[in-house]
Amino acid sequence: MNLEEKPETLPETDVPQPEVPLLPRVHRLIKEGDAVLVWFEEDVTYLVDCRIGKRIGIHCGKPLICDEWIGQPFGTKIKCDHGECYLLRPSMEDLMMKATRESGIVYPKDAGLIILKLGLHSGSKVLEIGTGSGSLTMALAQSVLPEGHVHTFDRRTDLPQNAVKNLTRSGLMKYVTFHQRVAGQPFPEHGFDAAVLDIPQPWEEVEVVKAALSGGGKVVSLTPTYNQIEKCAEAFRQAGFLNVHALELLERSILARLGKTRPAQRMVSHTEFMVFATVPA
Repeated sequence: MNLEEKPETLPETDVPQPEVPLLPRVHRLIKEGDAVLVWFEEDVTYLVDCRIGKRIGIHCGKPLICDEWIGQPFGTKIKCDHGECYLLRPSMEDLMMKATRESGIVYPKDAGLIILKLGLHSGSKVLEIGTGSGSLTMALAQSVLPEGHVHTFDRRTDLPQNAVKNLTRSGLMKYVTFHQRVAGQPFPEHGFDAAVLDIPQPWEEVEVVKAALSGGGKVVSLTPTYNQIEKCAEAFRQAGFLNVHALELLERSILARLGKTRPAQRMVSHTEFMVFATVPA
């Protein structure tokens, strides 16, 4: 091509764009029994089960009365004695971080990666060992609804009431079945797509978990120390699992302010080590 020649250009064509009508914003109204996140500007929050006659003590004035919330849309502003707040629909992160607990919980930053790396979706059948307070159970249940199910096992002989309370508040109870079981005992169900081990000695469960998983099923073990992940990873390899690898996530907030944005001085650092593996066919 002669460098002085201009490249051929395609003629401009007007591509008609379909008119898409703007849909009105849907304001779901608060009803009795809903979980409501009361949010203040200074990032003080309260997670409340909205009930008639219930009064909520707050840090800046007289208690709030739930009766006045019923029938109001989520996002409503409420005036307090010394400020104002908003009635918000809680996210899964809110439900997890505000879960009533008897021990430590799995943080949302870890739960999100677990769900992605295990490949969970609607219809997945999930095995969880170590129910605890049910924080992670809620996230697992939300990821597999409406066609999937979570079977969660705990060694306690009494039903884990705290976890039941948290699952009930989240509205996810119908996607979870609670079981009692001792370590090493075979599972009554098989053909699981994924498994989560949140127990102190996960290496003791590797063989029974392998038998319960379907071919290609994925597993993650959650532990707090290097010694535990080393022993767990070796147990997975000895049992013939594939793609054994460990990691952790660190979360740092950013103070986003005009002209003075910087990282927060505190951060959510070590919470869990995660060891992932895949069972062969």
